Amino acid sequence: MAKPEKTNVMRILDQKKIRYQSYCYAGTAAVSGTEVAEVLGQNPEQVFKTLVTVSGTGEHYVFVIPVAEELNLKKAARAVGEKSIAMLKSKELLPLTGYIHGGCSPIGMKKFFPTVIDETAQLFETIIFSAGKIGYQVEVSPEALAEVIAVSFADLTG
Repeated sequence: MAKPEKTNVMRILDQKKIRYQSYCYAGTAAVSGTEVAEVLGQNPEQVFKTLVTVSGTGEHYVFVIPVAEELNLKKAARAVGEKSIAMLKSKELLPLTGYIHGGCSPIGMKKFFPTVIDETAQLFETIIFSAGKIGYQVEVSPEALAEVIAVSFADLTG
């Protein structure tokens, strides 16, 4: 595996003096979140993916859910008080967030968007999510993540 490098997410965590564990899987064939969890030898229920959505009113929202799950758009809309939301088109992700598909992190986006984490994150001492670059993940407690960005928790899957 490649030597880990510092990503912006790691620099932000360092700045805020948040303890984290970083992982590098660059150079592996892992693409999907479940493959990443497998390569890292981690419980897929503890590895989360970051999804960016747009509401019918044009507002953007970020949802962080377990990698093996699908976002329930009705539950997600309810969690943020919107009538409807849809997944952001892949080509709109980079200009909006500064991240590419597969390397999107809830930390360090160009602009802050309301962020909701699946309530199952609270079952774990730590959760693992993208460090803002394909091939890099960070492991942080949900409480510590809430110190870095404003988050709420809700049932978002199923």
